[in-house]
Amino acid sequence: MNRTLNLLYIVLFCGLLLALSLWSMRSILGFSVAKETSVLDGKLALAFEKRYDEEFPVKQLGTNLWALMDYKLFGEGRQGVVIGQDGWLYSDEEFDPVADGARHVRDNLALIGGVRDELARRNVELVLAIVPSKSRLYPEHVGEATPTALRQDLYQRFRGVARKAGIIAPDLLATLEEAKNQGQVFLRTDTHWSPLGAEVVAGRLGQVVGKTIDLRGTPQQYVTEVVGNEDYKGDLTRFLPLDPLFENLMPAPDQLQKRATRSEGEEAAGDDALFAENDVPVVLVGTSYSANDRWNFAGALRQSLQRDLVNHAEDGNGPILPMLKYLRSDELKDAPPQLVIWEFPERYLPMLSDLSEFDPEWVASLRKGAGSDERLASRSGN
Repeated sequence: MNRTLNLLYIVLFCGLLLALSLWSMRSILGFSVAKETSVLDGKLALAFEKRYDEEFPVKQLGTNLWALMDYKLFGEGRQGVVIGQDGWLYSDEEFDPVADGARHVRDNLALIGGVRDELARRNVELVLAIVPSKSRLYPEHVGEATPTALRQDLYQRFRGVARKAGIIAPDLLATLEEAKNQGQVFLRTDTHWSPLGAEVVAGRLGQVVGKTIDLRGTPQQYVTEVVGNEDYKGDLTRFLPLDPLFENLMPAPDQLQKRATRSEGEEAAGDDALFAENDVPVVLVGTSYSANDRWNFAGALRQSLQRDLVNHAEDGNGPILPMLKYLRSDELKDAPPQLVIWEFPERYLPMLSDLSEFDPEWVASLRKGAGSDERLASRSGN
């Protein structure tokens, strides 16, 4: 009996191995490279290996099965995501500890003070738009995950230090919390705010600027229109590699209402160039919250401020790198604006930015130039 079972096991194993081998032959049959690809230096072998690795069916099966076990048995995804309740996903950057986080907070706050001083020397006003973390706005869906002690009151400390340093920093947390009654202000499966969240923040910034700064130029009327609705798989779903075998088990896609802003009387515009003027009083600097057209934050700001703006926000570089690039730009030197709005997500404050492309002495001088603000920053890290 045991011999029969062993033989059956061997036959089934060999059959499975043969089936998978034949299945994998598809990647070989479709393989082709450029004629000039060399055999002697290993380029042909490397190209074949890459092709086979990408098309190997067992790899996809194993990836999906492992992700399924993590997701269903332990409520976890890959590093980068925290699985909340009711289909909500959060970036683990809002929860996880950061090595030397308190020191990075002090350094970044000192740098923010230096940026304010650098702009002030050119008679440019700075408004700091501190974007609260998604978990701070929607703690009801977080579940058991808890932010580290450094992050628990980070938004309030960040805003408090900025205001003591004389920087205009509206309470966007209160604005977004109030707007939750109107609809979803952050996307359920994405790191970012929704177009509604971007719109209410832009509206609050417009109110604050209107009360404190007399922007030059003639007010312009802008119109924001809904241009479509679509299912949207947020950026956090890539940390749940269940697709394609178990796609039906993933959190449902967000419903994204796409918006576009145009100058009244013009055709709907799709990029910043269509809004260009000779003298633009406002510059926007920030992250993908401002750079990505899906949220229409720049457009909503134009409508709220009734002024054109130039968008220097960048996707994937955090808030500090784009700002330092702008400070070193000829545009600021030759045609300084009246106002710079710096969109700065709170979760980046304890994080180290790669500033290796800048002169370290210049960066150090920005931090030291903050003067008394550096002492405020020092106290904030305690």
